[in-house]
Amino acid sequence: MTMSTLLIRLAGPMQSWGTQSRFTDRDTGREPSKSGVVGLLCAALGKPRREEGTQEWPTLAELAALRMGVRVDREGVLLSDYHTAGGAHRRGERYGVVTAEGKRGDPVTSRRHYLADADFLVGLEGERGLLTRLDRALAWPVWQIFLGRKSFVPGFPVRLPEGPPVGPGLREEALEEALASYPFVSLGERPERLRVVVDAPAGSTAELRWDVPVSYERREFAIRNVETRWVTTPPGV
Repeated sequence: MTMSTLLIRLAGPMQSWGTQSRFTDRDTGREPSKSGVVGLLCAALGKPRREEGTQEWPTLAELAALRMGVRVDREGVLLSDYHTAGGAHRRGERYGVVTAEGKRGDPVTSRRHYLADADFLVGLEGERGLLTRLDRALAWPVWQIFLGRKSFVPGFPVRLPEGPPVGPGLREEALEEALASYPFVSLGERPERLRVVVDAPAGSTAELRWDVPVSYERREFAIRNVETRWVTTPPGV
């Protein structure tokens, strides 16, 4: 069966694609995670975390099974912020973060890492009918689309334009071909080659990512193998 590829652009002032931490030190990967991209698609579809087994939305397993690749058009700068939640109220009243038991706790501090000014081209390879539905959802998203965290909004439309020279995003090409041939549209310096990270067959590489969503409700994830390649930077527009 011939596969199609849906290309989307993830570019903005700040992005964060954490795969390891849940508590006070919030990490980010150097490129979008699969769980983050699938979550973005679920937001566009209006698919709740708990909703499975209906005809209204694709299942999480169907979305996670799409073969993903990321072309890094601009690496971005890795930065971190120090955050506090709770503390001294301006009226002098002590308050803190509410605990799981419903009690008012102590202030909580965290260090959160993110990428500044990164620009990614993400490709999703699969059956055309599903990709067409996702492309339509990105054109009219039900919920807010964000780049890893809700406060990190895209700086450019995630869905690519309908027509040439850079559209449409839904292409009758294999994943690697679509990522290698799509025009370079990122602002700033144009490098000679670009880093590409693509899904690989299970057990075929030593590069692993623990970011395949199994259940967002229970925060369960599975491992995928990935392969890093380099492609010649295509012409710009």
